[in-house]
Amino acid sequence: MTPRVLVVDDEEDSLTGIEILLKSWGYEVEGAPDSRTALEKMQSFQPALVITDLVMPAGDGLGLLNVLQRDAAGVPVIILTGHATVDTAVAAMRDGAYDYLTKPVDVDRLRVLLDKALDKAKTTQEIHLLRRRVKHVWGIGRLIGRSKPMREILDLIDLAAPTPASVLIHGETGTGKELVARTLHERSPRANGPFFAVNCAAMPETLLESEMFGHERGAFTDAVERRAGCFELANGGTIFLDEVAEMRPGTQAKFLRVLQEGTVRRLGGKNELTVDVRILAATNRDPVQALREGAFREDLYYRLNVFSISVPPLRNRLDDIPLLVDGFIEEFNGKYERRVKGADDATLRALAGHTWPGNVRELRNVIERALIGCPGDVLTPDCLPVFPTAASSPARVVEGDVVPASAPVGVPLREVEKELILRTLAAENNNKTRTAERLEISLKTLYNKLRRYSRLVSNQPYGSTPRG
Repeated sequence: MTPRVLVVDDEEDSLTGIEILLKSWGYEVEGAPDSRTALEKMQSFQPALVITDLVMPAGDGLGLLNVLQRDAAGVPVIILTGHATVDTAVAAMRDGAYDYLTKPVDVDRLRVLLDKALDKAKTTQEIHLLRRRVKHVWGIGRLIGRSKPMREILDLIDLAAPTPASVLIHGETGTGKELVARTLHERSPRANGPFFAVNCAAMPETLLESEMFGHERGAFTDAVERRAGCFELANGGTIFLDEVAEMRPGTQAKFLRVLQEGTVRRLGGKNELTVDVRILAATNRDPVQALREGAFREDLYYRLNVFSISVPPLRNRLDDIPLLVDGFIEEFNGKYERRVKGADDATLRALAGHTWPGNVRELRNVIERALIGCPGDVLTPDCLPVFPTAASSPARVVEGDVVPASAPVGVPLREVEKELILRTLAAENNNKTRTAERLEISLKTLYNKLRRYSRLVSNQPYGSTPRG
């Protein structure tokens, strides 16, 4: 495409002269006599570069630059200025302008600046597109996945991260809630600030208050000196409250005050301290159910739940297992100085056939154990540890097949049959034709049984459109 350049200048002769010059160089050019007109043309013309005069009676170039930095950050801006305002033009470069030219314009320098600025804009755009593509194919940072649930989470992170809003993250144990919180922090304007993670369920109530708010000397028996709490230490950064619904209502009220007022008071202290901290929180409980049961204060819930991110269990994102396995292999290759290349298809099928009650954390532990014990450079089913079933009875892996061990005495036959069918379906990546063949039943019989399990089938991965 022919590069588009928007020229903004209140002097008609100067505006016309630059337009003619740029058109002779092959650019598509639009002119604007003031900032307001320029902003209107930004929407319809969509230029690749803007050249603007610095001093104009109806809105100066600095004001236009500030708006473009906010709304069109990828578009480079070249400032035109007289000799008397060179210092202001230099200051504009600190605010984001690409460069400046003094009037009358040096034609050769203008052409060089145009070429360089447009090359830079093209490179920036390509990097941005590549990052978006990588995000949807692989993930963000240590958050790995390309399944629909993971893509939805990545989009929410992109939306929430640049804001100071609180985020409530919920999901089963081991799904990666803290990793979501760290990613939010790392992609936020507070990325260079501290990140404090506090497990609210693992600390006694009195210790939790001291850790979070700090204490003065003599506030309690062991308080032999003044100590700053996490909120003070995290000033300018982020605090992650894990298992926030496990705190007592009284302690929840103190956190509510920090959210509302931005102030904390040390235990035993008289003065309130102002803090600038973003709060992220997580719970492995259904937050609405916890609210109904009174475990979660209603006012705190609504303050934290500005953004809500639900992290799916691994059994609902089985398509991500190959990517997760590759990521964990790369991690543990470095940790244990190994050169394992990957996992074979039989191993991936076996992993897809497990129910993963421990979610991604369990998968990570399985891959770590498998890599340590793997004699070759590829993970095979023989490298995998024994998987416990829901009834704590073992399952073994044979040539990529997940074979359930004998069920405990007294388990209804229909439950054993259902478990075998659903696990075989998962092992065959939801291909119903192959599942029926392996179970030696007709496809019609399989569909009839799956309809009988409709409550489970409606929940992915077993309820997707048949592929076989």
